[in-house]
Parts: sequence; structure tokens; C-alpha cells
Amino acid sequence: MGSPGLESGRLLPEILIRPPGPRARAMAGRLETSEAPGINTLVAGTTAMLWAEARGSNVVDVDGNRYVDVTAGFGVAAVGHRHPAVVAAVREQAEQLVHGLGDVYAHPARLELAERLCALAPLPAPRVYFAVSGADAVEIALKTSRLHSGRPGVLAFDPAYHGTTLGALAATSRPAFREPFTEPLEGLVHRLPYGAPSEQIQEILERQPDIGTCLVEPVIGREATRWPPPGWLPALGELCRRHEVVLAVDEIFTGFGRCGAWFVCREAGLEPDLVCCGKALGGGLPIAAVLGRKEVMDAWRSEGEARHTATFVAHPLACAAAVATLEVIESEDLVDRALTVGNRFGQALESLKTRPGVIDIRGQGLLRAIELDSPIRAQALSRNLLHRGLIALAGGASGTVLQLSPPLVITEQQLDHAVAVLHEVLAE
Repeated sequence: MGSPGLESGRLLPEILIRPPGPRARAMAGRLETSEAPGINTLVAGTTAMLWAEARGSNVVDVDGNRYVDVTAGFGVAAVGHRHPAVVAAVREQAEQLVHGLGDVYAHPARLELAERLCALAPLPAPRVYFAVSGADAVEIALKTSRLHSGRPGVLAFDPAYHGTTLGALAATSRPAFREPFTEPLEGLVHRLPYGAPSEQIQEILERQPDIGTCLVEPVIGREATRWPPPGWLPALGELCRRHEVVLAVDEIFTGFGRCGAWFVCREAGLEPDLVCCGKALGGGLPIAAVLGRKEVMDAWRSEGEARHTATFVAHPLACAAAVATLEVIESEDLVDRALTVGNRFGQALESLKTRPGVIDIRGQGLLRAIELDSPIRAQALSRNLLHRGLIALAGGASGTVLQLSPPLVITEQQLDHAVAVLHEVLAE
């Protein structure tokens, strides 16, 4: 049985026991004895809060506390947690096919998702390469670009977040898998400040002829929640075209409506060669993809066996969930809603600028950020919000940014409540 009233996912917070409650502390202690510390960031008795149930914009923890989630689970729950259409699609698919043979034999849900993504892609003549995570999609984009351009160098920007995979390929024995990518990537990555002037980009592209790929976030997500200067993205695209550099755009966080557009790059007037997408795509299930121009994707010449694959690639349940998610975004007009409701939310957040420690308020659509004057204040804000029933995370490269990326279905009442709670906590 679910929590009473949670079916709507539109409720305000209700804290029954100050988190972390006794059940959460006990479970966190058990996790500390079974999970590696690298993946388990819970600390029993201080930061422990375990999710038991979620629906819409609400989360209920193991102690019965109800929260409003203004992270959307790292941006994944764009259509809300446990959307009925997504749950129904997964259930129906599970009655037919739970798992297949990855890259060997396809299935109807995979075909339908590929066609839908091609119809949405912000580039001409697209092809889809499925991935199991955002980081996997970035790996695919880098490999695709390397095969197409024949040049191993990568132009990246600081700050940026594209994932944490190291590259299991180095330990894989078969030469057919390894040989096109044997040079160590780290020594071939050239970095510039995000938003660097065109002259600086031009200079590095001329000075480093090994650069065959430019990897960029249209909005800095995890590391800053910051937008580029006006006109910077189209200018970057023009420089890449001029130097025959493959332009790969990381829309894993921003894609599928987060900022009030299906893809931020299209709204910015940028036409990339490759687009990485994920997070919101699966409606809560793990799936990602790279959308690319046909002529670039054709660099993966078929030799009878996929050279980048995974056991669970294009998993039937995840594909069914993704198709349902895209249908919900369209039928509920969530892209436009993210813009209109998000901009109203942004205007309300502006009133926080006078609060102690607030340096900046910025954002677009339902991707917003509150920058504070120290990481200690940001962490304290996140913790105190949790005690009042709001799930919000502090982060960024400097640890001073509170990012707000709620589900696109969040109610205006829930957002108004979030602003009121922020005022209270920042005033303390």
C-alpha cells in the first residue's frame, strides 16, 4: 500500500520525524557495513535519508516523512516520479519481453524509440546510437568523432561535467575493439574556460591540429548551472565547421524540456554533429542515446559485431519507458510549461537576492540556481531545507551552488511553498 494521498504527487511537505529518523539511521548504518564508501555517501545519524516511495513531485522516506523533490532525482523525473503512463508502459512491456540480446536482435520498443528520437533530433538526417548511461553516451560520442575525423584530440571547457567513466576499453583484450582508440584520451584533451572568446578558440584550433572533437554543454549543469554569453554557442559551431572539428553537445541534463525547449542547442541557434541525451529520457529507467548526423554516424562501419556495446543497451523496459515519457512530455505540453511556470518561479526566486549570503540567482525554465558565498553555507542550506521537507542539493565546482531542477509537472503551489521555505531558512 502506498502512502495516503500520494497518488497525486502534488502535496506539500509533511515532516513527522526530524530527518534522519530512526529507521533511516539504522538502514544507513547497515549500508555502511555492506556498500563501498565510494558510492555510499550516507552518514548514519547525520545525513541519512532513505527514499521509500515517490510520485509526481513528492518523495516519502522510510520514516514516513513527505518531501517535495526540487531535484527531480538529478533531473531524471522530468515527467514526475512514477508517472502512471510510464509505469503502465513498463508493466505492459514486462508481460511481453523483459530482456533481449542487446545489439544482436532488436525489438519493437527499440524501433519505436529510435524513430521518435530521430523525429525530435536537433540536426538533419539523424541516426541514433543507444547507451546505458549519460557517461556511456559521452564515450560513444567521443569514439564516433574520433572515427569520423581521424583526429584524437578533444577541445573541452572548464567547468564541465560529462561523467566519471575511466575507460574499461584499456583492459579489453580484443584488438578490433581497442585499436581505433588506443591513444590515452587524457593527454589529448585541451581545455579552455567556458565562454572563452572566439579568438582564443580559433588560436587553440590552429595551434593544435590534432583536435577532431569539441565537447560542450549548452548550459553548464552540475558544475555551475551557468549559461554561456549570448551568441557564444553559434560562434563556437561556426569555428568547429571552419576547422572540420566534430561538434558534440552534451544535453544529458538539459534535453527534453528542462529549460523550456526540447533541446537548448536548437533554441540557441546551434546545429551540432552529435547530441548526447539521457536522464529525463527514460522516465526513471536507465537509458541514454547519442543522436548524430548520418555522415558522422556512418564512421561506425559494421563489421558484423558492434565495437561499442553493453549487455543492457536499448533494454526493452527502458525503451518502453522512454517512448511513454516522450509521449507524456508532448501530450501534457511540458516543454512550454517548463518555460512559463519556470520563468514565474525564477521571478519569485529573485526576491531571495537580499538574503544574507546570496551572491546570484540565475536560470531558465525549470533549471535554476542560487549561488551562495561559501560551500559551508550552501551545505547548511541544503540540510535545513531537508528538515523542512524540501529535497535540494548543494554542489557545483566550488560547492556554492544550490541547484533547483524540479519535475516539469511540479505545481505552482509547491513552487511557491519552496520559495517561502527558502526565505525562512536563509533568514535564519
